[in-house]
Amino acid sequence: MKRTGAELVRGALEALGIRYTFGVPGVHNTEIYDQLAASPAIEPVLVAHEGGGAFMADAFSRMGGGVGTLVLVPAAGLTHAASGIGEAYLDGIPMLVISGGIRRDTGRRFQLHDVDQQALLRPITKGTWLAHTHAEIVPAIYAAYQLATAGEPGPAYVEVPVELQLFRGEAGEPPPAPLAAPPPQPDADDVQRAARLIAAAAAPGIFCGWGAVGATAELEALAERLGAPVATTLQGLSSFRADHALHAAFALGPSAAPAGVNAFAACDCLVAIGTRFAEIPTGSYGARVPAALVHVDINPASIGANYPAQVALVGDARQTLAALLAALGPASPDSRARAATVAAAIRRDKQAYAAEWQAHDPRGRVNPARFFAALRRQLPRDAVVVADDGNHTFLAAELLPILEPRTFLAPTDFNCMGYCIPATIGAKLACPARVVVGIVGDGALRMTGLEALTATARGLGLVWFVFNDGELSQIAQAQEIPLNRKTCTVLGELDLAALATAVGAEHVSLPDDGAIDEAIATALAAAARGRAVFVDVRIDYSKRTRFTTGTLRTTLSRFDTGTQLRFLARAFWRRITG
Repeated sequence: MKRTGAELVRGALEALGIRYTFGVPGVHNTEIYDQLAASPAIEPVLVAHEGGGAFMADAFSRMGGGVGTLVLVPAAGLTHAASGIGEAYLDGIPMLVISGGIRRDTGRRFQLHDVDQQALLRPITKGTWLAHTHAEIVPAIYAAYQLATAGEPGPAYVEVPVELQLFRGEAGEPPPAPLAAPPPQPDADDVQRAARLIAAAAAPGIFCGWGAVGATAELEALAERLGAPVATTLQGLSSFRADHALHAAFALGPSAAPAGVNAFAACDCLVAIGTRFAEIPTGSYGARVPAALVHVDINPASIGANYPAQVALVGDARQTLAALLAALGPASPDSRARAATVAAAIRRDKQAYAAEWQAHDPRGRVNPARFFAALRRQLPRDAVVVADDGNHTFLAAELLPILEPRTFLAPTDFNCMGYCIPATIGAKLACPARVVVGIVGDGALRMTGLEALTATARGLGLVWFVFNDGELSQIAQAQEIPLNRKTCTVLGELDLAALATAVGAEHVSLPDDGAIDEAIATALAAAARGRAVFVDVRIDYSKRTRFTTGTLRTTLSRFDTGTQLRFLARAFWRRITG
């Protein structure tokens, strides 16, 4: 039976179990949207901007709700969505991207949206497909889905030209939906080598990323078996619970909080699981990694890319850690004693760091540590916290304990501002029974704030805590020390109450420390009634995170002496001359 390309797209997505698509209809995908409207299984979500849609799809995937799927117009729709697609690509998040394409049956040039979509998406996807016939549509979508979910996940793209959508053609019997590809298995001899290397260590440590998010039980068992402290990447905050006695800190090296720096000071063997040792979690590569490095990752290209691995274990984190635990055998009295000593030191350092922050004077504004402590008290353990990109991201990483898997989402390696507000929507759609809150800077809010309309139109109960300081603070702080002036990082005043009214959300004011508990409680209660809420947090950023100060020192230390002196002289001269 002949079918239109739009019917074939719908059938393929239904067979793959896609629940939501995100995007905006347009000239080149109207037929697909008409089919989605008729689907009993798929709900198309209209977004305010395709970039927001991509962040929604990203968060939907991160929450384990399925594969986030975009249905876009070509050209402008794809370029708008490119930031979110690129974020998923560098962060290892599965995403299925489908767009229309220009007509190829008219012989006309300079059509609407007439650019090479394949070339546009190739650098930020794992693979791209262009359907030339009706028979190619379903196999292309299946192949893209399988690639997006195989190995280290990522986005994959399929272009369906509009003439295929409009007209009927022979497609034959659709192939069966693809099964998940089995992950690679670690080499048994390498597992034994890794176990011997780890067992010989006097002070082993563990560094984990998002790639370990499905192996939290095995991670805890390994940490306890070794008596090893655990540091995490930014995404890896969801891989190891912060209230475990051996959880040390976010980041590895001098950019970590004191508990992390001290716990890894004597580390002579590091087990890294599901991390690429990228720039952010290593504090601009300031981490000291011992020669005895056991690196576990599903992507062999990640192993040894920045720090040479003595033993490489290519495989799924859960299966690999299970094999490693079996090879190590039961804990020895020495490792149990080491665990107790390490845990006690971590606890003391964390308490001292928390006290330092609590004692900080926010000068009439909101102390970040007091805010995060109150937020943690009022949130359920499994509440989902979505951060944006900015100074608040690293404050959250240092001061907000993350207690369950997949409960902290943030843009990392692509480092997109504007992630938070749309990502909370994707997270809530994936897990509607869970509490979902966002932490967003006033600068990032300006980028995707109108996506709140998507939340209010759907009656989603969400809370966005807007850290409002009138600056692009992460960059403003980076400018302040070496440059002694701020260029294009000071923002104009934003009437957040007026924005809330405009998008149909509620507004709560949080001007100082005295209002923290009541403001959080009021906002969460409104969200429980299905209301979206903006909380105007007049945050104090005068105390810098250890991540900021540590990374800045690491970066400056790499400059030659002449450059360092030039920077210092310039800053000093600007200070005395005003």
